[in-house]
Amino acid sequence: MNRNLSKKIKVPQSIVWQSNESGWLLEDLGATIEFGKSLSQAIEDSKILLLEGPLGAGKTSLVKGIARDLGIYEPITSPTFALAQHYLEGRRALIHLDLYRLENRTSANELFLQEEETAKSLGALMVIEWPSRLSFSLKDAWQVYIKYWRNEKRLITLINPDASKENLELP
Repeated sequence: MNRNLSKKIKVPQSIVWQSNESGWLLEDLGATIEFGKSLSQAIEDSKILLLEGPLGAGKTSLVKGIARDLGIYEPITSPTFALAQHYLEGRRALIHLDLYRLENRTSANELFLQEEETAKSLGALMVIEWPSRLSFSLKDAWQVYIKYWRNEKRLITLINPDASKENLELP
């Protein structure tokens, strides 16, 4: 996976680069979708993306942007009740999991392992909301933290799976 992403990510002007070199302040959910498009391009070789943040913070909006970049144009909906959504049309398949309702770690692990097999067979990107429900860590996955900020803004922080490398940078 290409860890030097500084040349690859194109961030809309509505996104403000933060001084911690891994965070962006997003003006609204539209900017979150745009950020998802850029993020998808920047981590195109990744297999798993983990999304953490409170309810309503914009995790599914970020996935909408990722899907658009992958050429998926069907409606992207939160899999909170379905647990998993599969989007197979596009340049690359997308599997979107939401583990929020699975308080039992064994159930979350089983769903993840089942969907991971499907993702591998499809060469899909797997995006997981609420990965903290799993009883194990996914060390090779990019992590995205979304939290509310002042005035309806969102702060996104990215964590590189390779701790020896720098986090995502902008030119």
